[in-house]
Amino acid sequence: MADRLTQLQDAVNSLADQFCNAIGVLQQCAPPASFSNIQTAINKDQPANPTEEYAQLFAALIARTAKDVDVLIDSLPSEESTAALQAASLRQLEEENHEAAARLEDVVYRGDMLLEKIQSALADIAQSQLRTRNGAPSQSSPAES
Repeated sequence: MADRLTQLQDAVNSLADQFCNAIGVLQQCAPPASFSNIQTAINKDQPANPTEEYAQLFAALIARTAKDVDVLIDSLPSEESTAALQAASLRQLEEENHEAAARLEDVVYRGDMLLEKIQSALADIAQSQLRTRNGAPSQSSPAES
């Protein structure tokens, strides 16, 4: 829960930063307003500035961040989620965890048994190869000795 709240706080802070930056850049790039005929002559001499591009860029950034904020808000627990419901959910998760742990222990036990069989078979193979190289019979039974 704290992680979602922290993400939400970061997203809201980012949204505030984007609003401030948008206002600052748009003020910086905006052409001066004409108050009389004197200003009109000055405005004609100024080159065109990319105010429209900045407006679209900041609008896209602000819209995306606002969507992120909405998604984070929707992921927060609802008001209907009481302590009793959360406790029941935690109990259910604990039961599932115990069941998964029991299955894991069973799989590990069977894996250990299989590993012992494989190691035993490998030891038998190694002994058979050593006996074959030394010229001894491959199978020696207690009756032959």
